Amino acid sequence: MEHDAEPSTLVGDHISHLAALTAQRDREMLDVSLAQGVLELLSASSVGVYRLVGPDDGAQRWLCCGLARRGELTVSDPPWVDLDSLPVVSAFPLRQLVLDSRLLEQAELPTASLIDPTQRFVTVLPLMVELGLPGVLEVMSDKPLAMESLKPIQTLLKVFANFQNLLESSQRDSLTGLLNRQTFDATFLKASMPSQPDPGHNGERRSSPATGYWLGVVDIDLFKLVNDRFGHLIGDEVLVLVARIMRQSFRHYDRLYRFGGEEFVVLLRGGTEDDAQQAYERFRRNVETYVFPQVNKVTISLGFTEVMHNDTPSVAFSRADQGVYQATHQGRNQVLCYEALVRDGVLKTEAAHVGDVELF
Repeated sequence: MEHDAEPSTLVGDHISHLAALTAQRDREMLDVSLAQGVLELLSASSVGVYRLVGPDDGAQRWLCCGLARRGELTVSDPPWVDLDSLPVVSAFPLRQLVLDSRLLEQAELPTASLIDPTQRFVTVLPLMVELGLPGVLEVMSDKPLAMESLKPIQTLLKVFANFQNLLESSQRDSLTGLLNRQTFDATFLKASMPSQPDPGHNGERRSSPATGYWLGVVDIDLFKLVNDRFGHLIGDEVLVLVARIMRQSFRHYDRLYRFGGEEFVVLLRGGTEDDAQQAYERFRRNVETYVFPQVNKVTISLGFTEVMHNDTPSVAFSRADQGVYQATHQGRNQVLCYEALVRDGVLKTEAAHVGDVELF
């Protein structure tokens, strides 16, 4: 779109893009839509949305959440990309400066480093967020972008930030900040969809019924006693701290949920049963060794199962929940795999313990 277009056309284009953005409910696709929309509004060669992922201890990395180029399909890093393969924060000092200052920055790239002459200038704008991952919008162009053309984009980003915060708050548990129960079904159904043709096998569909995902259900042991002895405020603090330990124990692309009360869910991607066992055991140990204020020691019981193609959320959950049920009745503070329990003859059917309630 040229900058000398009629003002009414400019306003109409921006409103159309706002309408398209606010119609999006898939959080991962929201950044892709933003990159596409801004590219159509500016005389630029590419527009990228980059966000910081990883632990808050200085080891964060840049994740490409949407990169739109002229004449090409918009792409992004896969959500399950290995954190160590992503560029470190310091690799892009201009992005870091914009995040810190919350101000727009524009710079000309050194001629010696130019690979594409249409990407001679870089303009970086902050993405203001209250919830979710901090990030920037990065625009590449062959000439400096006029401030006049960037003002509507800055307004668009403010509306985008407001909508993102609303979307994030609707999808997250208000106490722990983890994803909430309402978002689980949609994510699970994506994970359990039949696999696409595997290019490594002449385009044939994989024969394995497994999806590569592992569903873990977590209960805090004797949590009712915590509330009874120390009060609900301390109980809430335990929930918040367990959620924090969860974030530190799993990878940035594993999905972490609070289902309510003392029940949490982890959707783990990739690996074998042993890999999943080790990941869930690491979380269990991290909780066990953490010194909780006033309460001192807290433990968890965790059951997990392999997600199969065409599984429903309730069926997979009931399998993992049987692992929790068995763990609590074998002494608590342990991780049990449903499939292993079946192989060992401990469980003989997939009938779930519906309605089982443990009394303390």
